[in-house]
Amino acid sequence: LHAKRDYELERELRRLDRFQVVILDDLGYVQQSREEMEVLFTFLAERYERRSVVITSNLVFSEWNQIFKDPLTTAAAIDRVVHHSLIIEFGREMKSVRAEEAARRNRIEFSGPSTAGSAES
Repeated sequence: LHAKRDYELERELRRLDRFQVVILDDLGYVQQSREEMEVLFTFLAERYERRSVVITSNLVFSEWNQIFKDPLTTAAAIDRVVHHSLIIEFGREMKSVRAEEAARRNRIEFSGPSTAGSAES
């Protein structure tokens, strides 16, 4: 974003172009401004069919309007991301299963009278 404000976006995109792969982790987790998402779209468009981008997100594609804030930009970004892509979907159930298993492992069960305060794991 600073590069765009300082009219150095092209130079920053060229700098990032030196990397074969760029990883964008947890895309959409923190809401960004429309201007920041325009920079992201420009980045994705520049790398399209030339370099690799790995994206992780908890949002399914139908929720990417939350990221790009404009239906046309969202559709264009998704088109670029999915073309020539390998999409690995873990599903939302897996998170809750893992959380439940972790809670079960960490659960302390109390037995006997409540005044005894003995704990078993």
